[in-house]
Amino acid sequence: MTSLILPTHDGGTREYRLQSAPSWSRPSAPITSRHAYAAAHVIPEVTADNTPGAPARLDWDATMAYRHELWSYGLGVADAMDTAQRGMGLDWAATQQLIKRTGVEAASVVSSGNAATAGKSVRDLVSCGAGTDQLDPATLPAGAAGVQAVLDAYREQVAVVSEAGPKVILMASRALAKVASGPDDYLHVYSTLLREAEQPVILHWLGTMFDPALAGYWGSDDVATATDTFLSLIREHADKVDGVKVSLLDASHEVALRAALPEGVRLYTGDDFNYPELIDGDGTHHSDALLGIFAAIYPAASAALQSYDAGDALRARAILDSTRELGKHIFSAPTFYYKTGIAFMSWLNGKQPGFQMVGGLHSGRSVVHLAKTFELADQAGLLKDPALAAFRMSDYLRINGVGV
Repeated sequence: MTSLILPTHDGGTREYRLQSAPSWSRPSAPITSRHAYAAAHVIPEVTADNTPGAPARLDWDATMAYRHELWSYGLGVADAMDTAQRGMGLDWAATQQLIKRTGVEAASVVSSGNAATAGKSVRDLVSCGAGTDQLDPATLPAGAAGVQAVLDAYREQVAVVSEAGPKVILMASRALAKVASGPDDYLHVYSTLLREAEQPVILHWLGTMFDPALAGYWGSDDVATATDTFLSLIREHADKVDGVKVSLLDASHEVALRAALPEGVRLYTGDDFNYPELIDGDGTHHSDALLGIFAAIYPAASAALQSYDAGDALRARAILDSTRELGKHIFSAPTFYYKTGIAFMSWLNGKQPGFQMVGGLHSGRSVVHLAKTFELADQAGLLKDPALAAFRMSDYLRINGVGV
């Protein structure tokens, strides 16, 4: 068995022995029991600037190959979202290219006849975030003029996504949080966009643990009050809402919201702590999934969903539970740096040439944190080639002075 020396929180080191990697099977037919999107990250060129504030330059081959990997396991891809560093290094210029390229690649999968995605449309395979990050919230005018600027920015991004072919995800907007004076401004912007939408969209409610700039979203800091506003919007435009992605990391809130949604509106869990029980359901309702953690655990996530399809809910839940500690660790506070762990696992598994992220975000976690990520990924059976992962981990530790 492969072993290496890992650092500990008290400044010491210890020996860790890797497990044998399990074999996770790809589906031989489309997954039907749950609708699931993995929120994919982006991979930069290793020779790009990749420092805070620098324009994003992506390694398009590696970035698109990662999406094909997710599709091959029967999962949809949620793209151009916070996982892909929207608002944290991925600028609107690069985002537009990402949306268009992913749409083209999804169309190629549709026409390929792949068993895992047979009969799927581009909208089934990929949903993309439309937001307002081409705006600088600090420069927006107050009042109605600011709200109109936000609405126009949303319209611009919705048009890009719609033209490329993916399903639209209406992302939470820092700019709207800045200029909105109360619930009516949120309802005006979102109601207008939903009336104009040609096909149903996904609404995204992102909590402050992911983005502190979204405090008071839906017009209130009180979650119950904000939820009432959110539900009133959905009920009025239920025919234009495919589903809602809720990322508040509050399982009881999600269960109550799920039960209150109009028939036909899905709840795509964004709870990267409590996803096993939320996806499993309570016997009456279950959550579908639009999860950042699925981009890290996709072989296991696919296996779990395949088990649900086969009627083996106990095995499905056990597989999801086996990944929980990894998810809790990757998304631990400060939660908005969870992307670093996802990119780190991608690098360990040979899916990108270097451990780098746009905007310098590869420095967002400590050496000890990433060593624990390595250990938990191994224990969950998610290091596909343990020898390669150990080799890369050893290099990372040596470069960072561990054991030197």
